[in-house]
Amino acid sequence: MNDTETRDLYTVVDDDNIAWLHVDRAGSSTNVLSAAVLEALYRELLELENRKPRGLVVLSDKKNGFIAGADVNEFTQLVEYDQALEAISRGQEVFDRLAALPFPTLALIHGFCLGGGLELALACRYRIARDDPGTRLGLPEVRLGIHPGFGGSARLVPLVGAVHAMDLMLSGRSISGRAAKRLGLVDYAVPERQLQAAARAVLLDPPFPHRPTRLQALTNHAWVRPWLARLFRHQVAKKARRDHYPAPYALIDLWQEHADDQRRMLHAEAESVARLITGPTAQNLIRVFRLQEKMKALGRGIDFRPLRVHVVGAGVMGGDIAAWCAARGLQVTLQDQSAERIAPAIKRAHRLFQRRFKRPRPVQEAMDRLMPDVRGLGVQHADVVIEAIFEDADAKRSLYAELEPRMRGDAVLATNTSSIPLEELRSGLATPSRLVGLHFFNPVAKMQLVEIVRDDATDAGVVGRATAFTRRIDRLPLPVASTPGFLVNRILMPYLLEAVELVHEGVPPAAVDSQAVAFGMPMGPIELADTVGLDICLHVGEILASHLGGEVPAHLRELVEQGRLGRKSGEGFYRYRKGRPVKPALPKGFHPADDITDRMILRLLNEVVACLREKVVDDAELLDGGMVFGTGFAPFRGGPLRHIETVGADTLYQRLRELEKRHGPRFKPDAGWEVLAGFTGDRQ
Repeated sequence: MNDTETRDLYTVVDDDNIAWLHVDRAGSSTNVLSAAVLEALYRELLELENRKPRGLVVLSDKKNGFIAGADVNEFTQLVEYDQALEAISRGQEVFDRLAALPFPTLALIHGFCLGGGLELALACRYRIARDDPGTRLGLPEVRLGIHPGFGGSARLVPLVGAVHAMDLMLSGRSISGRAAKRLGLVDYAVPERQLQAAARAVLLDPPFPHRPTRLQALTNHAWVRPWLARLFRHQVAKKARRDHYPAPYALIDLWQEHADDQRRMLHAEAESVARLITGPTAQNLIRVFRLQEKMKALGRGIDFRPLRVHVVGAGVMGGDIAAWCAARGLQVTLQDQSAERIAPAIKRAHRLFQRRFKRPRPVQEAMDRLMPDVRGLGVQHADVVIEAIFEDADAKRSLYAELEPRMRGDAVLATNTSSIPLEELRSGLATPSRLVGLHFFNPVAKMQLVEIVRDDATDAGVVGRATAFTRRIDRLPLPVASTPGFLVNRILMPYLLEAVELVHEGVPPAAVDSQAVAFGMPMGPIELADTVGLDICLHVGEILASHLGGEVPAHLRELVEQGRLGRKSGEGFYRYRKGRPVKPALPKGFHPADDITDRMILRLLNEVVACLREKVVDDAELLDGGMVFGTGFAPFRGGPLRHIETVGADTLYQRLRELEKRHGPRFKPDAGWEVLAGFTGDRQ
């Protein structure tokens, strides 16, 4: 019906009078539901309603998937409640028109079908998904600080029952086509070659639409909802506080009150999302999402397709880097001094593959890609060689002297050092410019960030290949200057050391941690230090102190000398039982000092400002992204620089000056505050 070259979608009617509506957003590799696409869809549906085909199939012409959701870039323009409500209500109107068509409708899904894309599919009478690992269906809106707003909550809960529907919406997770079939979310999951034939068969002889089981239907009953709502809130509270992340709680309230009246629920859904999307949490989480997309874009356009990786060092970091690379489809050789040293890494890799792939065949395929290599035979074939041995500059230089002569000339030589500047490591290399830092974070399988460490001597092409490699293994690259501690560890260390100082002063570790969690950190600094390892914290702290000044608390050194290294030794600041900290109850009548949170967070922010001033990262937005994805810095606050902007640089500067007077020079404001706060001269 439409000119396919200039429109975001077009319809073809076949000989059986079945209409095939192709979504193909112009100028984009991905289908998203912008306001313009929604209006085009509405016009197309009006034409189809008049034409009255035998049935309608909605499908995507994009290779990577069906529809990724609404256009997140447009969310930032919704600053007023009425404006947001109008936009969301319009989206509901479009999908209501689709749902009301007087002939069978079917969504033909491949690849990603997320957010608004799945809400569109839910407005169809039938859904067929491609049965392969690349097909993912989900409603991830809570990760943006909102919940489904185009009718997703109103249509999903009666389709599959409250327990399954709320789990999908509250977690934001995605599921495969096969899992969606088991759930009742799609009617059929078939191989790609059968997709169009299956769609045609369904519309030529329409079956009775899916109905939930009796038990699933019961979960939405008015008598059951209050009890289930309490359970849902309890589960959400384990991961997110209502004052930090209001969206999941708003969704539970919405469902509890309106689940038995779809029209009322649709109206309440739109009002709820309009309130959320104009609030600070959603706007900050949307900013974090856009930062993530910006970091993903860093590896594009670089002609480097790594196939083989060689990792030296089968400890926790090296072994887990090797396992992750194998999980992402690369051929990996893992080297250490003996097979006995490599064996634990192979065992951990097998557990990772089982968790990720579930089924035996892909698990075995991943295991086949990970090869123990005591003799280092994989070096000469590798596109990327990663050194992940212990933090000792002499040992690393000695290793490079062995590796470099055996490496291909175009291979990347990378170090996973967490704190040693590159200039201290490259002195013995025949080609010093080939060394780059690839600093992963623990646990490798969960932490998305990888710091790409470079200095003036690092070849720009090597940096580009390291960045492309990071994206190839689905990690977020962050280019940082080769200064002590780079970005994340340098910023994190003052925060951790101040927490240790608080404990030394008599504040219970659990109280310190609870204050940080109340601020929005995913884990308290004391538990984090125990998790990283107190010996590692001490080592990194001493390196940073030697380069940047400051002192490492004596209490930390004492614990390490006593062998209390944290979780890995069974005891650090906390004792550990089955890998979990045993946190004693706070003393009766204990009241934390008013400045505990400020002492920790302001030391962190002061280092952020110093790194910005010194251009450790060239882009201020990427600094925020690095701290969110590298440390979990309170995502709902949008990153440390956004937090400074929100509270006010002048206000935070004055708090630092007050802390400096009370607690000493470690709180002296960095010179960069003068620029951020917009003043000059000495401020008393």
